[in-house]
Amino acid sequence: MTKRVALYVRVSTDGQTVENQVAELRSIAGRHDWEITEVYADHGISGSKGRDQRPAFDKLLKAISRRDVDMIAAWSVDRLGRSLRDLVSLLGDLQTKGIDLFLVQQGLDTSTPSGRAMFQMLGVFSEFEAAMIRDRVRTGVARAKRLGTKSGRAIGRPPVVKSTEAAVLSLLRQGVGKLKIARTLKIGTSTVSRIAASKL
Repeated sequence: MTKRVALYVRVSTDGQTVENQVAELRSIAGRHDWEITEVYADHGISGSKGRDQRPAFDKLLKAISRRDVDMIAAWSVDRLGRSLRDLVSLLGDLQTKGIDLFLVQQGLDTSTPSGRAMFQMLGVFSEFEAAMIRDRVRTGVARAKRLGTKSGRAIGRPPVVKSTEAAVLSLLRQGVGKLKIARTLKIGTSTVSRIAASKL
């Protein structure tokens, strides 16, 4: 049975071309007797961008969800995304749909036993990364509870110095506007309003 393969190519700048990637992938497809269903190409877009800023990649993901293809082929893993998490998320989607991934530079073909083993290894590293993040979050939350806030500073607004409060009240009683008081005393207008509301 002929394998339906979608090609995904991407270049980061408008001065680059996807033609070399396409030519190599077409040559590989020919040698394997794959049927190329479509070429998805993003021009001048960084791999760090999300799918909402990569129109061809977004179309590719929709094709994956519809299971329009049997395999995705790309020149390199960095054409698909810039992080391990992005790749593993994509691989998870592909695995769920029973779609394979072929990467030229990394020699990855998840339709082979060694490729599937590599996929499982990537999954292990992704789980490790997720566990590390959860541990850092838990540590941060514990520290925040201990210190009162994420930054370690006291919760709430900083107290207004008594002399500043007195100066604000004096100027307010003289009819000076809140904005001018704030500029004169180098404090926020919200601080002036707060003092006015609580003392006048």
